[in-house]
Amino acid sequence: MKINSNFKKRIKSFFFLFFSLFVFLNQINTHITEAIAMDNYKQELVVEELRLKVPAQYKEVWLKTEKKIWEPWLSSQDGFLGRQLFWDKEKEEALILVNWKSKKLWKSIPMSEVNVVQEKFEDNVKTDLNVSENPFELIYEGELNKQV
Repeated sequence: MKINSNFKKRIKSFFFLFFSLFVFLNQINTHITEAIAMDNYKQELVVEELRLKVPAQYKEVWLKTEKKIWEPWLSSQDGFLGRQLFWDKEKEEALILVNWKSKKLWKSIPMSEVNVVQEKFEDNVKTDLNVSENPFELIYEGELNKQV
């Protein structure tokens, strides 16, 4: 009987160790799989870069109108991941970085839709500032790609 009891304890210990190892390795594997998937995802990531002339006296109107017009529209686009707005007070320029899941999704948006939103943006700005021309000249547009 004593041999039988020791054997049962060893089997229980073995199964406990095996189960613990299984759970541990499964969690590690999940994190590795997620990391690999995230790396592949980031390889497709593209950032749209826009630079605008934004005079200091119009900065608040620019920010308000960006959030009112562009933000909701961008948020509804497939592949949109977010954006950052920066302002350089010395140059009086805005830098807009728009993060897209892929270039394919970004470029699949019809320019006619973009133009409608831009027109709405400009109309709001002109109304708020009581001016006839959009004061926010586009200086540069381009894209940035993730480097491995």
